[in-house]
Amino acid sequence: MTLQELRYLIALADKGQFVRAAEACHISQSTLSTQLKKLEDYLGVSLFERNKHRLMPTPIGAAIIERARTALDVVDEIRDLARRDHEPMAGPLRLGVIPTLGPYLVPYVIPTIRTLFPKLHLFLREDLTAHLLERLRHGELDALLLALPIHGEDVEVMPLFREPFLVALPRAHALEKKQHINEKELANHSVLLLEEGHCMRDQALAICGSTPSVERDEFKATSLETLRQMVASGVGCTLLPALATLPGIGSVQNGLVQIRPFASPVPTRTIGIAWRHRYPREATVKQLAEVIRNNLPTAVEVITPRVGASWIKPAYLCVTEGANAAK
Repeated sequence: MTLQELRYLIALADKGQFVRAAEACHISQSTLSTQLKKLEDYLGVSLFERNKHRLMPTPIGAAIIERARTALDVVDEIRDLARRDHEPMAGPLRLGVIPTLGPYLVPYVIPTIRTLFPKLHLFLREDLTAHLLERLRHGELDALLLALPIHGEDVEVMPLFREPFLVALPRAHALEKKQHINEKELANHSVLLLEEGHCMRDQALAICGSTPSVERDEFKATSLETLRQMVASGVGCTLLPALATLPGIGSVQNGLVQIRPFASPVPTRTIGIAWRHRYPREATVKQLAEVIRNNLPTAVEVITPRVGASWIKPAYLCVTEGANAAK
């Protein structure tokens, strides 16, 4: 029994006549009849009832035809998988991203990805770092965009850019008149934090220091946008990554939130892309990484890949207006 015989079988079931089925398969009617007889002899059953008026599958024939369709569908999937290996920027890619990054980075890179790689379909999953890593290790996600460092010999990591933190202050705050804010100055003020589980919470604590005011439950939020609104209401100040402070980001108006940079040395976080060790579509992830690098706003510092890396792609990967491709 061959795949071609199964294709002839399905064609005959669909067309209902030897003449039309033969034409659809681009073979002679006699060849089709011979191949069908060969298949019936191999299986030891009659697949069709034949008379002058119609050709109808037998009960066992109908069951075999149904399974033949399934078998050929699987064969097509195998073929598509093999083709995808030769065309890495095609097919689905399940990408996890942390909540403090996704809403602010994704709008910069999605238009470029869709333009350059229309056959690549990104499925985004936003979650906390620990959950994303678990899904990656279990094969539920293909790659992650998250803050580094992360650990584990089963995960490959590539840094993409460094993102500075800035201070968000409510209007008329005691630090509002300062052009630059020293980290130590925040220890004397109520600093709003994200809830446990967010990696940016730990980074904020490392920058500001863990003080009683920082740790109060009523000063914790589940998202950066909630923190921004809490700042606008005058509850306290907070830290925001640079991408979350760009024009058009957030919904607070009328100067209720003031953004101030840190004094040197400016605290930053490193954003990278991660994938499973020996992931078969590593080339896809690395090319996606280069697209991201070449389409970042100037608010962040691109981390240049090491010289001689074989996966580095040319500058054509940058197509968005105002992208930071020169870095």
